Amino acid sequence: MKALLFVAIALLPFAVHAQTDTLYAQYPTYAGKDLGLTYQNTKAYIRVWAPTAGALELKVYANGEGGAATQTLAMQKDAGGTWVLALPNSTAGFYTLQATIAGKQMAEVTDPYAHAVGINGRRAAFTDPALIELPGWELSKRPVLKSFNDIILGELHVRDLSTNPNSGISYPGKYLGVAQTGTKGPAGVSTGQAHLLELGITHLHLLPTNDFNSINEQPGQKGPTFNWGYDPLNYTVPEGSFATDATNPVTRLKEFKQMVYSLHRSGLRVVLDVVYNHVADAGSSNFEQLVPGYYFRHWADGRYSDASGCGNEIASDRPMVRKLIVESVAYWARVYMIDGFRFDLMGILDLETMRQVRTTLDAIDPTIYVYGEGWTAGSSPYPEKLRALKANTGQLTGVAAFGDELRDGVKGHFSRHDETGFAGGRPGCEESVKFGIVAATQHPQVVYSKVNASKAPWATSPAQCINYVACHDDMVLWDKIVASTPGFTEAERVKVDILSNTIVFTAQGVPFLPIGDEFLRTKKGISNSYNKPDSINQLDYTYKANNLSVFNYYKKLVAMRKAHPAFKLSTAEAIRTHLEFLPSPAGTIAYTLKNNAGGDTWQNIVVVFNGSRASANVAVPAGTYKVVLRGAELDEAGLGTHTGPTLDVPAATAVILVTK
Repeated sequence: MKALLFVAIALLPFAVHAQTDTLYAQYPTYAGKDLGLTYQNTKAYIRVWAPTAGALELKVYANGEGGAATQTLAMQKDAGGTWVLALPNSTAGFYTLQATIAGKQMAEVTDPYAHAVGINGRRAAFTDPALIELPGWELSKRPVLKSFNDIILGELHVRDLSTNPNSGISYPGKYLGVAQTGTKGPAGVSTGQAHLLELGITHLHLLPTNDFNSINEQPGQKGPTFNWGYDPLNYTVPEGSFATDATNPVTRLKEFKQMVYSLHRSGLRVVLDVVYNHVADAGSSNFEQLVPGYYFRHWADGRYSDASGCGNEIASDRPMVRKLIVESVAYWARVYMIDGFRFDLMGILDLETMRQVRTTLDAIDPTIYVYGEGWTAGSSPYPEKLRALKANTGQLTGVAAFGDELRDGVKGHFSRHDETGFAGGRPGCEESVKFGIVAATQHPQVVYSKVNASKAPWATSPAQCINYVACHDDMVLWDKIVASTPGFTEAERVKVDILSNTIVFTAQGVPFLPIGDEFLRTKKGISNSYNKPDSINQLDYTYKANNLSVFNYYKKLVAMRKAHPAFKLSTAEAIRTHLEFLPSPAGTIAYTLKNNAGGDTWQNIVVVFNGSRASANVAVPAGTYKVVLRGAELDEAGLGTHTGPTLDVPAATAVILVTK
């Protein structure tokens, strides 16, 4: 019966997809680990899953782009819906796959399991990444990480770090630019990787570096040179435009490794922003041309569903799609020693896929961090209860989500540019900020009914909550503050900026900072710069030179967090035990971290935020305190002393006291 049904599926007209999971469930699956190009005892094999194909051909090319095929080789039907081919020993160059389905010859496409490709990613390369030699790589080790709670994330696009001529970097816009050390910029400030080290982050989160569609990699071609890269073409191949020679498939692999190796040697872990929720174009994709319908979710009328907002969404719940995602993540972690993964629109992916990602990475290295956006950009036919949405984070272990509650509570709603938040004096935001301060965990003093986005806690441990006030999406923090605070002076806006990230870096959970916010970076008010030129997106180190006092404050703030476990408690129970909110006037938040929280050398810490536009008098527990932070001043040795029972806090200011 199963064989007859499968024949019927294979004979379906091209334009008709088997829309039900019942039909797709009849497709044979393949459990082996040798999909794509593999090498076994110097012999090369290619195995492709294409269960509905009546024939599958492999076409060999001399070049990565252009020219006619030099060979056409028929693949043989094999187990689990796969086709296999043992390559002749002399085979070299590049290849495509072309299926015939229901009598129709489909388009030539790249191998979905390609690990090396030619220029612009339309042909896979006969390249064994395992044979790419990089001096010292075999000795490369991940920097030590004792706990996920120690993580400090810095987000960056590869090009942004180095394309400004004032960066002093020799490889602008390239992997090697990120790898370069010791560079200087205006007034002698550190730039590039040296800037990241000076700031003190632990993890560098790179916007998509997998091969994406929007940039023409041919040298000298006209057209855009910048894109964030959320239009994936090949999931498990480094992007070619960041390499010094995209025509050579080895170059991009080797230079990507050089970047990771350099960052590891400097003590920085590397996070990849991965985009498994959709593809650049569903209809022309290798997925659709090899197994029509299977890789994508559809509505009942046959339309692609579009929870990604990019025209399609991946059906991660189907076994062979899940297998591809899990094995792709594992490949990055194993072959390139990637230390973390940020899942774009993770709320599209199903919970079981994320569980398998976590389990697979645990077997490689349990210190690899996994987090993502716990939402979608549109509706999906797949049930919410089965997806990795923020509200379902408690059903996952070792997977974190972004906390937009604190984000919008501190700075105002992300899309309403003229709306400010707690730090800019907007009333009624206190509970949303407190929600983030306790890292989205259950706390008896948070009034969840007054929280902006979530009416209940969703994290079971603080490491599951990413706290932030800005990221690559939407306005950078400084632009948001400018847009939402008409009538404020420059000095007042700087105070709002400093207060905003002081809240982030003293909150429980994992702090996240888009690189450049620490020196008041601007994108000239542009909120969606995904395809804007380098002149908008690049880091201009003049801002660092001109705002060095702000940068130095951020550097001290990061160092204080690193030094004091009270700000990074490891369990929800520890937060409930040691973090107590204090009564305070509207527009302020005050709390204590008491009894040597987390084993901290500071016995009792009082943290006070005044987001209002006027000074506030806040009650603090009786005692004599050392003032370690006041506004833009931070000195653990002390800025003076304070004796309770009240504390006068200026407008848009944070104060931290420590019992003497």
